[in-house]
Amino acid sequence: MAGGDRRAGACGRRAGPRGPRRPHPHRAAVKANLRHLRIFLAASDSTSMTRAAELCHVSQPAATQAVAKLERLAGQPLFLRRPQGMFPTRAGETLAVRVRRAFGHLDPAIDELAPRLRITATTAQLQALIAMREAENFTLAAKRMGLAQPTVHRAITQLEREAARALFERISYGMVATRPAQALAQAARLAFAELDQAEADLAELLGREVGRIVVGAMPLSRSHLLPRTIARFRERRPTLPIKALDGRYFDLISGLRRGEIDFLIGALRDQAPIGDVEQRPLFDDTLVLIARPGHPLTQGPAPDFADLARYPFVVAPEGTPTRWNFDKVFVEAGQRPASLVETGSMILMRELLRISDHIGCISRLQVAAELELGPVVQLPFDMPATARPIGLTVRRGWAPTIAQQEFLDALLAVATPESAGTAQTDQAAARSPGAGSSQRGPGR
Repeated sequence: MAGGDRRAGACGRRAGPRGPRRPHPHRAAVKANLRHLRIFLAASDSTSMTRAAELCHVSQPAATQAVAKLERLAGQPLFLRRPQGMFPTRAGETLAVRVRRAFGHLDPAIDELAPRLRITATTAQLQALIAMREAENFTLAAKRMGLAQPTVHRAITQLEREAARALFERISYGMVATRPAQALAQAARLAFAELDQAEADLAELLGREVGRIVVGAMPLSRSHLLPRTIARFRERRPTLPIKALDGRYFDLISGLRRGEIDFLIGALRDQAPIGDVEQRPLFDDTLVLIARPGHPLTQGPAPDFADLARYPFVVAPEGTPTRWNFDKVFVEAGQRPASLVETGSMILMRELLRISDHIGCISRLQVAAELELGPVVQLPFDMPATARPIGLTVRRGWAPTIAQQEFLDALLAVATPESAGTAQTDQAAARSPGAGSSQRGPGR
């Protein structure tokens, strides 16, 4: 049978020359050698170095050296050596959980492509596969990794030789990964994300901090919820790096699914967009209409739909939940404004409102800071049936580190008053004279 068709055991001897190494910050110490991790996991499961060596088809001294190297990298013992066998320490148990999860991502994709890669694939080769999958060009992939182009080409060639099949197809504008290669690249990303979390878990046991928290910040979270969460988290973790990424929803979802983002904070969709992510609601938010202080509609009785439709609006782009709700409300009222400016920028909306009579439609949470500071005011008009859940989006089955969980705890502490605040705002709007879609003043 061809090498790519032979079933491989849980671990084994690595064959062939080494591929390229990926530079910091994407490289974590414990993921530098997958064979060592397989030996460690076999020793943890069997409580015997002899048995681990047999399972991984290496000599006992080689297995002992592999575990010893991992212990040096971890900075602490991973096993207690006893006459009855080897028993994982707390650090060993912690690492075993992450390693098992990592191979749970990686091995099914390897088996679909070529089971032999369980034995032969290296971290560097898989990192080259990830870079090529994204760049679709050897030169661009090499630049992304900080390596020479022949080094990346050699790593991919080694993978293809061991798999006994092509991993990329040449097309007019570059190299496109085959479906099994795409699946393996995705699985490798998630596996490496687990091993990065293992680094953080092990550092916690030594009272140190490793890594960072990466948040996908959707518009509703940036101006109010996320800043307060970070400030609260900083009381416990004053130095741990935090990276907040903004962007289009589906770009953030893609980063989450690749393991580049830990979680998303913001408006939830009616249903999760794909089966490997899950949504966790925290509270409901509503849409409000805003304008500059002194706007004509801030004077006199509360406006109705006809009054509003006479003014130009600044609204969210099409395809967003905010825009969908805005269109639904005004279409049902038969009073769609004739003039619209579409933007996802709060800065542009605020400045346009400040210098003109435009009206903005936006989430109450997103504009909370502006309402508090005073550059805009909320119009006394209730946007009916526009409540939507705000919360977290995470990978299904994701297990946070201690630091990540503390960040989520800070988020929950900030979000709980928001839930009550939404109800209070709704009650205040209901008490406003003439406010709401059911209490219309005369047209202006």
